Amino acid sequence: MSDVQLLKDQIARREYTIGVIGLGYVGLPLVLRFGEVGFRVIGFDIDVAKVDQLNSGGSYIQHVPVPRVQALLASRRFEATADLTRLSEPDAIVICVPTPLTQHRDPDLRFVEKTADAVAATLRRNQLVCLESTTYPGTTDEVVLPRLEARGLRVGEDFFLAFSPEREDPGNTQFDTATIPKVVGGVTPDCLALAVALYSEAIKKVVPVASTRVAEATKILENVYRAVNIALVNELKIAFERMGINVWDVIEAAKTKPFGFQPFYPGPGLGGHCIPIDPFYLTWKAREYGVATRFIELAGEINAGMPGYVIHRLMDALNDRGKALKGARVLVLGAAYKKDTDDPRESPGLEIMEELIHKGAKVDYSDPHLPRLPVVRRHNIPLASMELSEGSLRQYDAVLLVTDHSRFPYDLIFSSASLIVDSRNAFRARGLTGPHVVSA
Repeated sequence: MSDVQLLKDQIARREYTIGVIGLGYVGLPLVLRFGEVGFRVIGFDIDVAKVDQLNSGGSYIQHVPVPRVQALLASRRFEATADLTRLSEPDAIVICVPTPLTQHRDPDLRFVEKTADAVAATLRRNQLVCLESTTYPGTTDEVVLPRLEARGLRVGEDFFLAFSPEREDPGNTQFDTATIPKVVGGVTPDCLALAVALYSEAIKKVVPVASTRVAEATKILENVYRAVNIALVNELKIAFERMGINVWDVIEAAKTKPFGFQPFYPGPGLGGHCIPIDPFYLTWKAREYGVATRFIELAGEINAGMPGYVIHRLMDALNDRGKALKGARVLVLGAAYKKDTDDPRESPGLEIMEELIHKGAKVDYSDPHLPRLPVVRRHNIPLASMELSEGSLRQYDAVLLVTDHSRFPYDLIFSSASLIVDSRNAFRARGLTGPHVVSA
């Protein structure tokens, strides 16, 4: 019997330990899913505060409820640690670390590289390593593989390496880790077979593909598709606004076509860890092959300009009322990048707040999911969320809606605010229209 078949049998019997590196929005749900189907799981993270919170039964992610963490702890199948020297313990290691951009919009693979080096330092025979961090095609075999083979072990013989892109969607109640199909590509056929065997125990549908590069490119395509279409409706929003046409009405009408159209919606800019970042990973890699991805780069420029467009709409609305932005009191509604989540990653709301402050506005914010603004990669705004009341709302020269959380009291805001600038069509969608509500 081959080593791969023996390892598959271990997986089926749950005599197999899984290590997940990076306990954020991707890694922690994966830890819970593997643990809940019977595997022993070790969670690795360099953030000691996160490790301590998990080991005490807490959760720092809104859509990961505390009872799930506590139940897994009680089963004695889970522990978290910041000690990367323990990476020899798991039989499989899943890497879920960030892949941001540099200031020049080039891929920043420091976290992947450091993690691969840490795995290589303890790598042993028959371990499976799977990268889930979204990145450009070629990262697994160009960046991770050489590091893992540097000490003499050989992929497909001594250890196994695969790529499986994360497809987490925070706040989505229709799909979760277990029900979102899992694309998997392996460096060798045995690598693919073992990775598919592992994921199949926790994910309802696993989709094997021809290579790690195909798997990497799959995630890039998914996010480029969304980025380009969002850029299209953002550009149409600006054009239609000049023509006196409401783009939201146009989209609703176009949705009635039963074929050949999928609705995308405009907004104040892109957020999250994928859509604002991943297309630039592809454009960077394409230049290596002499390909200019002009379409993708144009979409990136349009989307990156939307926070500025929203601010200009706010400035125009204030000017129409005889008020300058400098010195104006502005309340920003929403700091999370996405409706009904606590995820601030790449949020256009943070960029908008920072620019408003830079322009001299007196800025506050309110977000029921983020009581304080976190320090993130590019922003450090020391503000706490404001409670919304008739009295507090009347203090502001303008209220700017950036994130359309369901928990906002829209009727109260509509009746109390003197000026509302709405970048999400949230008020009009609720029938709340008037001369003091301006679209952005």
